[in-house]
Amino acid sequence: MDKQTTLHLMCGKMASGKSTLAASLADKNNAILIIEDEWLSKLYPDEIRTINDYIKYSSRLQNIIRSHVISLLKHGTSVVLDFPANTIKQRNTLRSIFESADVTHTLHYVEASNEKCKEQLKKRNENNPEQTAFTSEAEFDFINQYFQPPSDTEHFNIIRY
Repeated sequence: MDKQTTLHLMCGKMASGKSTLAASLADKNNAILIIEDEWLSKLYPDEIRTINDYIKYSSRLQNIIRSHVISLLKHGTSVVLDFPANTIKQRNTLRSIFESADVTHTLHYVEASNEKCKEQLKKRNENNPEQTAFTSEAEFDFINQYFQPPSDTEHFNIIRY
């Protein structure tokens, strides 16, 4: 089987199912899965208390991860980045990775209504209380106001779910 090295990117509202899909994609494609939430919680424990903290530390993490992911891709290893590609700016930042590595990409867009996301968020909070940072309904509404669905004019290889 001919394997094409691919960078898989995740797009969708909070609690839409991106992380579940990312894990499945990594298994299916024999790819390395890099999960932003895991890295942030290990590198910056107890330092991310506000959304502004998240933005600060997430930016630092992206700077660290970028060259690592490019190296993996250049060596023929596909990567699933479970990092948000939820705004045009975020997607353009992630675009620079696959362009620098000169590999193909897929933007996996999980479409879900606000109601479905809030329902899944509530279940996640009940089942995984350690993952409850920024997971209240009010925080969902605040973060969701910045969500920008991908458009064909951005020229990504989009698969919609």
